[in-house]
Amino acid sequence: MLWSNDNRDKRINPCTTKSVVKSAWILALTICLFLTSLNTVQSEEPKAGTVSILFENDIFYNADRHYTNGVSISWVSSPRSTPEWLSNAAHHIPWFPKEGDMRAIYSFGQNMYTPQDITLRNPPPDSRSYVGWLYGTIGISSETGKQLDQVAITLGIVGPSSLAEQTQKTVHRITGSNKPRGWDTQLNDEPGIILFYQRSWRGFVAHTISRFQLDITPQVGATLGNIFTYGNTGLMMRVGKNLPLDYGPPRIQPGIIGSSFFVPQGSFGWYLFAGAEGRIVARNIFLDGNTFRSSRSVTREVFVGDLQCGIVLTWPAFRISYTHVLRTREFRHQHDKDRFGAVSVSIPF
Repeated sequence: MLWSNDNRDKRINPCTTKSVVKSAWILALTICLFLTSLNTVQSEEPKAGTVSILFENDIFYNADRHYTNGVSISWVSSPRSTPEWLSNAAHHIPWFPKEGDMRAIYSFGQNMYTPQDITLRNPPPDSRSYVGWLYGTIGISSETGKQLDQVAITLGIVGPSSLAEQTQKTVHRITGSNKPRGWDTQLNDEPGIILFYQRSWRGFVAHTISRFQLDITPQVGATLGNIFTYGNTGLMMRVGKNLPLDYGPPRIQPGIIGSSFFVPQGSFGWYLFAGAEGRIVARNIFLDGNTFRSSRSVTREVFVGDLQCGIVLTWPAFRISYTHVLRTREFRHQHDKDRFGAVSVSIPF
């Protein structure tokens, strides 16, 4: 991250950052070794479904600002265990495909946003607001082997009831990081809703080059609600060996969502990936402020883009991924682009 001269003395402790990141990787490797010892599952669709744990944070790049943290846990059912009522409801959506494997989607998570300088009790009015987002999602997907359609509804709460203040202060106290001092200026409580739809075409271009598999997956979607309203389009390229049936690693909205489920194609597979997404943003409560009450706000950028790259490793018993994300400026007075990392672990049962 590039810091302005005015903020060089306000970086988070690099020693603390390195120790936290090192501990996270040690924990991830320990989980991987444990799961590898249980690797007796066949390369087929799990009987019940897949659980995914996702952690996004800018600490991987020695930063603590803007979109600073996101965590979620999700459960995606197997086609054979998808509730009938949810499948029937999806059939009433005119554009939703009737064929394909239906999977139910359930998730719960928390996002956290802060100004660039968290040591100020009263951040400048042109800086991003403090705000948290606590939410739950229910949805369904239809997957044909070549195309994935996802539709979901998310309900949650923005403001003090999201518990983001308590979460950040607790983590910073444990890790010895700077104390965030401006949470008294955060957005007010507001219930939130997001309606989400996305279509992805896996293997739109597919080749085998010198024993390596390559495919390109374009996608298009839209999100509507008082939290986010935007249209998006993008694509992802994968190259590797024994590419699993998936649509890239999972991500937290907004971003190249990918898929929480995967079906391995062999005892071990891997791929490198790179992707880009562009969004036309009509509403972002984390920048625009509360919908019906006076609150802090900044001037939102209409066009926002993400570039991402990373690696995915798959075994029959689990999938692990790391994603590096570069996000363009989201509001007018933002000094630099944002960078953050995303780690996910998916386990079928």
